Amino acid sequence: MSEILARADEAVEEVPETPGRGDGRAAGYLPGRTLPLSVEFARQFRRRRTLVMFGLLLALPWVLVAAFELGAGSGQPTGTLRMSDLATEGGLNFAAFALSVSASFLLVVAVALFCGDTVASEASWSSLRYLLAAPVPRDRLLRQKLVVALAYSAAAVVCLPVMALLAGTLAFGWNDVRVPGTGETVAALDVLPRFGIVVGYVLVSQFVVAALAFLLSVGTDSPLGAVGGAVGLVIVSGILQAVDALGSLREFLPTFWSTAWLDALAPQPDYGGMVKGVAVSVTYSVVLVALAFRRFRRRDVVS
Repeated sequence: MSEILARADEAVEEVPETPGRGDGRAAGYLPGRTLPLSVEFARQFRRRRTLVMFGLLLALPWVLVAAFELGAGSGQPTGTLRMSDLATEGGLNFAAFALSVSASFLLVVAVALFCGDTVASEASWSSLRYLLAAPVPRDRLLRQKLVVALAYSAAAVVCLPVMALLAGTLAFGWNDVRVPGTGETVAALDVLPRFGIVVGYVLVSQFVVAALAFLLSVGTDSPLGAVGGAVGLVIVSGILQAVDALGSLREFLPTFWSTAWLDALAPQPDYGGMVKGVAVSVTYSVVLVALAFRRFRRRDVVS
C-alpha cells in the first residue's frame, strides 16, 4: 500500500501545470481583447435602425431642396429676413438652414437612439448576460459600447450638414452668405471654416443627450424608455428655457446655448456663447457618463 501511495504522489508531481490557471483565468484569456471595436461597429451597422436613421438624415436635404423648388414664389415677404427666406441664396445658406431646423429635434433623436439603444437592447434580448459571461469585463463592455455609440452619433451629426451643403450647392449654387435679419453679405470662403466650427459645436452640444441616453440605457431593458427619456430632457429644458422668471438660471439648462452657433456666421463672429455652451455640455456629460459606469458596475444583469 505504501508503494502505491508513493507512486501516486510521483504521478501528481509529474503532471504539468496548466497555463493561466494560477490566477483563475482560462488559458489564452486576455481581457483587453474581448469585444473588439471592429466587431461592435459591424454589429451596430447591421442594425435596421442604423440604416434607417442614416437614410433619413441623408435624404432630408434633398427633400428640403424639392420643397423649396416646388414652393418657389409662393412665400409671402416679411419685414425681416429669416433664415428660411435666405435658404435658396446658396449652398452655405441652405446648409445653415437645414442645420437649424434639424438640430433641435431630428439630431437629438438620432443621438438618443444610438446611445440609448446600445446597452438596453442587449438587455431586452437577454444577450447582455452572455456578453459578460464571455467574459467581457464590465468597464470594457461599457467603454466599447460608448465609443461605438458616440462614433455613430458623430457621423449622424456631421453627415446631415455636409449633405445639405452638397445639395444646396448643386441646387442653388455657391454664393456668398447673407446674414438673417440684416441681410449683410459675407464671403463664402470666410464663412466655410466657421461652418466647420459650427458643426463641431452642434456635435459637442449633443453630448448631454448622448450621456443621459447612455445612463438610462445601462439601467433599463427598454430601449424606447432610454431614448424617450433623453428626448424628454430636451423638451423639458426647452420649456423651462422660455420661463423668463428663471433669469440667469436658464444659462445652466442643457439647451440654452443650443443656438449660440448662429453668432459664428455673423459678419463679426462672436464665440462667447459657444464657449459657455461647450462648458455646460461637457460638464453635464462627464457627470452623467461617470454615473453610468458606477451604476453598471453594481447592476444585477442576471435578474
